[in-house]
Amino acid sequence: MAQTDTKRELWGTETRKAVMNFPVSGEPIPPSVARWLGRIKAAAARVNAELGLLEEEKALRIAEAGERIASGELDDQFPIDVFQTGSGTSSNMNANEVIAALAGEDVHANDDVNMGQSSNDVFPSAVHLAALGEITNDLLPALQRLAESLQAKSAEFDDVVKSGRTHLMDAVPVTLGQEFGGYAAQVRQGYDRVGSTLERLGQIPLGGTAVGTGLNTHPDFAAQVRQRLSEETGLTISAPADPFEAQAARDALVETSGALKTVAVSLTKIANDLRLMGSGPRAGLAEILLPELQKGSSIMPGKVNPVIPEVVTQVAAQVIGNDAAITAGGMQGHFELNVFVPMLARNLLDSIKLLAASVRLLAEKCVDGIEANREVCERYAELTLSAATALNPYIGYDAASEIVKEAAASGRSLREIARERGVAEDVLDKALDYRAMARPRGPEP
Repeated sequence: MAQTDTKRELWGTETRKAVMNFPVSGEPIPPSVARWLGRIKAAAARVNAELGLLEEEKALRIAEAGERIASGELDDQFPIDVFQTGSGTSSNMNANEVIAALAGEDVHANDDVNMGQSSNDVFPSAVHLAALGEITNDLLPALQRLAESLQAKSAEFDDVVKSGRTHLMDAVPVTLGQEFGGYAAQVRQGYDRVGSTLERLGQIPLGGTAVGTGLNTHPDFAAQVRQRLSEETGLTISAPADPFEAQAARDALVETSGALKTVAVSLTKIANDLRLMGSGPRAGLAEILLPELQKGSSIMPGKVNPVIPEVVTQVAAQVIGNDAAITAGGMQGHFELNVFVPMLARNLLDSIKLLAASVRLLAEKCVDGIEANREVCERYAELTLSAATALNPYIGYDAASEIVKEAAASGRSLREIARERGVAEDVLDKALDYRAMARPRGPEP
């Protein structure tokens, strides 16, 4: 190879112009996108050689350079700001120039490295595949891990009865295990929602070149590149449903972001419930004990805060914000091209990364270590006046309401008031069995 010292700049004139033209955020394109650009161009060179379009030895040098980019070795050679020309042309040229510099003086950035390609099909393909890979290999396993952790707690807390709550007010009893089982189901549903987007996310516009017609590319080029990439990565990569849809719209990215947003909403509900149930330890609900990870205050000794649920809710807010920008960007597909692809890439990959990391933390540093405060939970179950609902089939709603009013005013128990009002002891034993109440079987025949 002509150049192996990656300490110096390997890029050329087009990259330098873009660095000067877009001093916006100081944030380059996501490394995974740069790596996929390298992987695509390596596969493209090998396919072009197989098709007799590119000299085999030259193609090998291009492929080896592209594979170095794909490995992450050359991340520092992609300096262009992520807020750049909306097609990603600058970053595509950046990849072409770096590969050409590494592959030798006889390699042309456009004629050889970019053969059969356009920024308009290569850059969005790299974005789709970066998201596909990170969801498949990082986010989905993290969600599976969290679901398993929550399900294990559901089994552990199966017999812990407590007061249910609706409108943040006392309701009929449930078990702590039932609540955690609901959280596990939410996460599993989120897993399925995200997973259902992968088929369309894996449909890439490669082969459409400039506008979707495939001008200047071999008719077998795209299919052979897709096959090679699938074999190398194990990902399901397929042709688009329609080349013009794939070139002009980024609906699969918008759909994927929507699924991630739904996961963020679910995680917020779960994390907030954990924060509330763990509140206290003396002046809150104190139904569960969260793992103590660090000091919670610089002024209040002994205070411990629910730091991991707080992280999760912050991440969820960011993911929801990212989705709003992605939604707006997805609207900008004018005629044959969407020109918001770099921003879409930035936000979508940020959401995937943040969710994967926070979901792992929630499982490993929070849920796995949660303990039930059984005494408190069971006391709340016995105190909830809504348990009088179980008396309805025996004495009617109105009579049960009167018992609740007297119990609330006097501070006495439901059982004591009901007994004074003539409800038989065997009825009370049956109706006010709090564990059975949490698992109703329907009316007896």
